[in-house]
Amino acid sequence: MAGPVWRNVYRLSEGQISNLDAAEDNMEMMQIGSAEKILLEMLEEDPECVPVLNVMAHLQGRYLSDFEKAIEFYDRVLAIEPDNAWARDERRRYLRYSKYD
Repeated sequence: MAGPVWRNVYRLSEGQISNLDAAEDNMEMMQIGSAEKILLEMLEEDPECVPVLNVMAHLQGRYLSDFEKAIEFYDRVLAIEPDNAWARDERRRYLRYSKYD
C-alpha cells in the first residue's frame, strides 16, 4: 500500500487508514450498518480520533438524518480541536435541522 495521498497530520496507522477507507466505501455503497460498526470499533480503540469522529458525524447526519447525534460528534471534535473549521461548519449546518436550533 502506497499510503495516503494527503498529509497524515493525525498520524493514523495503516490499519486506521484502511478502516476509514472501508467505512467510507461502505457509506458510498449504502451499507450504513457496516460503516457504523467499523467506526464504532475504531472509536473504542481511540475515542478522540478526530478523523473517525468527523466521519461518524457525517454518517449520522447525512446518511441517518440523526442531526442531534451528528452535532454531538462534531462537538467532540471541537472539544479536541476548537479551530476545526470543517467540524464547526458542518455542526452549524446540522443545527438548522435539529431540535437544538
